[in-house]
Amino acid sequence: MSEPLSVGIVCFPTLGGSGIVASDLASGLSRRGHRIHVIASAPPSRTLPVCDRLFVHEVPLASPPPLQHPPYALALASTLVDVTHEHGIDLLHVHYAIPHAVSAYLARQVLGDAAPRLVTTLHGTDVTHLGGDPSYRSVTRFAVERSDAVTTPSAFLREATYRTLGVSSDLPIHVVPNFVDTDHFAPASPRDRSRFDALFQSVKGDPGDRGAPVLFHVSSFRSVKRMTDLVEVLAAIRKRARVRLLVVGDGPDRGRLVQRARELHVSESLCLLGTHGEFADDLRHADAFLLPSETESFGVAALEALSSGVPVLGYRVGGLPEVVTPEVGVLVEPYDLAALAEATAAILFDEARREALGRAARARALERFGREEGIDRYEAFYRRVLADGDGRRA
Repeated sequence: MSEPLSVGIVCFPTLGGSGIVASDLASGLSRRGHRIHVIASAPPSRTLPVCDRLFVHEVPLASPPPLQHPPYALALASTLVDVTHEHGIDLLHVHYAIPHAVSAYLARQVLGDAAPRLVTTLHGTDVTHLGGDPSYRSVTRFAVERSDAVTTPSAFLREATYRTLGVSSDLPIHVVPNFVDTDHFAPASPRDRSRFDALFQSVKGDPGDRGAPVLFHVSSFRSVKRMTDLVEVLAAIRKRARVRLLVVGDGPDRGRLVQRARELHVSESLCLLGTHGEFADDLRHADAFLLPSETESFGVAALEALSSGVPVLGYRVGGLPEVVTPEVGVLVEPYDLAALAEATAAILFDEARREALGRAARARALERFGREEGIDRYEAFYRRVLADGDGRRA
């Protein structure tokens, strides 16, 4: 039997895809007997199990004069040094390059011969948005290229990393798909729309909407998620029939979403649940999942919907076509609101098609993106990196 590993997993604590994958990976690895140290600025939003092999280390943040903002990157580097000294970390796995890969590089310089191996997983906007910003590109590229191994969840993001971040073509980037807990995100039997009635009534929803179909969305409410497109689609469909929209998450574009819903007179058919980590019981009863993002490197939220037997609709962007294929949902040309509304309505009001898509969605999640298989991939990857020296052949 292989020796257990001591792994440091660095992530953001939010509901974003990188934090979700990192938290689920930490949980799964600890259940297999590995000692896992999650290092973040706050406890992850995704609930972690109580386990004597799973530790959470919060990065202490302060902004003493003359600093105007807490120096998170430096505090993280210092925490990585301390955790490695105290616990003997074999390997650091940082999720999201900015600033995690930079902090890890600095920590390894401090640790010298005691430095753990470093795996950097790029998740999306650290490449496609921040990575392309001249303010960050040079340092981010340097830190990524100094990693022992680099992964992305999709072939799209791998190619974007070479093109946008400008990393050397000599650097192998390994595609390791994200995964989902198919037991937690499982279909409802039977689906029950009436469970949403009380939720919408609690936010003064339209009484006439009782029992109407429900669209679902989960995100961090950033501009890349195109939040107002959600209510544009809602308003377009409501011209033909009643439909409701349930949204999980929070972030900077919440105000724009609420304002646009008022302008389109659909506020009474919109329910914002806020940052709510345990939404699987609601998701499984939804009729369709809307993901109108400007780009998605993979689409963890889409995968959770598919695993729940819920068809996904969105734009044909980024790595989303690698997850949402025609038999499990519909992707339209970016950013054709009319086409997205039409495709959504066609699924909502065709029960036979909706159910067929839902069954195929669940089957695809089980076949391609199961949690245990995903953890198998990372566990084997870690061991190859540790055995290989610089990890470039992992």
